[in-house]
Amino acid sequence: MLTADALAQHLDGLVHLDTQRAPGGIDLTVDAVYRTTGHGQLDFGGGEYAAASREALTPVPDNPEDDYAWWTLEQGAYIVRYNESLTLPEGQQARITPLERTLLAGAHHGAFRIEGHRDPLETLLVVSRMGVRLKENCRLSRLTVTEH
Repeated sequence: MLTADALAQHLDGLVHLDTQRAPGGIDLTVDAVYRTTGHGQLDFGGGEYAAASREALTPVPDNPEDDYAWWTLEQGAYIVRYNESLTLPEGQQARITPLERTLLAGAHHGAFRIEGHRDPLETLLVVSRMGVRLKENCRLSRLTVTEH
């Protein structure tokens, strides 16, 4: 497993490495949130694949003088784009998992693996019936990288 400092060399868009550094990985931060507005589609061969349509949600500050605003999400599924993008050399594989604090706040996403280059880096966030608030640049997920 790569150290956070070694992993940082493969990431663009880090907000603040000292805060994002974690044991064996780096925490990924939220750049944008989208509501799905229509269905996607999957087929066996991939020729008829279509991503779900989406619309960007605008974060709202609690106070006009605040530097950062919040997305207030109701129950449902949302697409989250991270600030960070990733480029891995051949032979390395990244794994992205939700932070425990994400789960305890009432939201989750599936763990997934990626190889190569990913920009934008996104996940599908599922929000529980109680909803959740996300502040701009909040840490949502952990990225770890292993050799394979």
